Amino acid sequence: MTVGRRLPAEWEPQDFVMLALPHAQTDWCYMLDEVICCYTHIISTILRYQNVVLLCNDTVEARKRLSQEITGTWRDGSDSDMAVMTTTDYTTLTLVQVETNDTWARDFGGITVFDSLLQDGGQSRRLPMTEKRVLDFGFNGWGLKFAANSDNLITERLFALYGNIWSEYKCLDLKQIILEGGSIESDGQGTILTTEQCLLSDNRNYLEKSGLEALLSRHLGANRFLWLRNGALQGDDTDSHIDTLARFCNEDTIAYVQCTDTGDAHYNELRAMEEELKAFRTGRGLPYSLVPLPMADEVVVEGERLPATYANFLIINGAVVVPSYGSPQKDELARRRLQDIFPDREVVLVDCLPLIKQHGSLHCITMQFPK
Repeated sequence: MTVGRRLPAEWEPQDFVMLALPHAQTDWCYMLDEVICCYTHIISTILRYQNVVLLCNDTVEARKRLSQEITGTWRDGSDSDMAVMTTTDYTTLTLVQVETNDTWARDFGGITVFDSLLQDGGQSRRLPMTEKRVLDFGFNGWGLKFAANSDNLITERLFALYGNIWSEYKCLDLKQIILEGGSIESDGQGTILTTEQCLLSDNRNYLEKSGLEALLSRHLGANRFLWLRNGALQGDDTDSHIDTLARFCNEDTIAYVQCTDTGDAHYNELRAMEEELKAFRTGRGLPYSLVPLPMADEVVVEGERLPATYANFLIINGAVVVPSYGSPQKDELARRRLQDIFPDREVVLVDCLPLIKQHGSLHCITMQFPK
C-alpha cells in the first residue's frame, strides 16, 4: 500500500473556521472598534452553521467584546488562556490566546490535507485510515512586504499550546516553502487553480513553474495545474491571490470577477483573465461552467482604490457567506449568482467594507479546517 494525499475542496464538510481578532498592536489600531464590530458580525454569521476558533491577543478582553453581541454560555477551557462558548445555535466559539502580527488567517493558517492508504491499483480506502494533516507552510508577509515573525509561528504554537483543539490533526512543518492559502484553489480532485503573478513572484520561493508544480504535487497531492497569467486588482498587496479573482464552486464550475466597463482600469486585465478561464478544461476534458460575478463598485480611501471583490466569499457547512460593500444592487446580484450555483446552501451577505480598508476581505481573514 502507498499513501495518497488530497487537498479537499472548500465545499466539503468542515470542523470549524479559524479567524484572528484585530488588536491594538496591528494595523487596525486606528479603526479598532469598527473592525471588531465587523468581525463580530462575521463570527455570528458563521456560528449559525458551524464552530469557530478565534485567535486573540487577549482572551479576557475578547470575551468581553464578543459577549455584547453573541449569545451563549461561557466555560473556561483546559488552559487559562482559552475560553469556550456554546451558542444558542449549539455551535461553539473557542477563544485561544496567541501572539499575532496581523489578522489574515487565510495566509498564515495551516492548510489541511487528507492522507489515505491506497490499495494496489490506487483505490483509496479513506475511512478509517485517513489522517488529517495540517501543513505548516512558511509565511513571509506576502514576499517580505510586511512583518510576519509571529504569524509565521502561529500554527506551530497552536499545536503546542492547544493540542486538544487539534487532536484529530497532525502537523507537518513545511516552513521552508512559502505558500499562502489565498494563493491556491482546489477542486478536491487534484486540480490547483492559481496565478503566476503570485506563486512565481520574487521573494517567495525563487523557483520556476516546474519546480513549484513538483513541490505542490508532492505536498498537496496535486496532479493538474491551471495557471492564470492575467488578473489583478488595484490596491491588492498579495500579488494577485486567486481568491480575489476566480474560485472553484464545484469540480466543473468557476465563479470569477468580470469587468464590463471599458473605462474601468481593470477592464483589459480581467478581460484577458476571462479568456484564459474559457480555455481551461476540467479533469474530464470539458470547458468549465463560468459564472461571472460583478465588478464591485469603486471604493476609494485617501485617493487609493481598494480591492473590493465578490470572489472573496467563504463556503461553510450549509451556507456561502458573501462580502458586501455598501452597493445594494451589486451586492444582491453577486449573492443571487452564487445562490444559483449553491442551491442547497443559504447564501448570505455580510458587510466587509471595514476589511478592505486594510486591503483584504472575508475569505482573507478566515481558514476552514475540514472534517
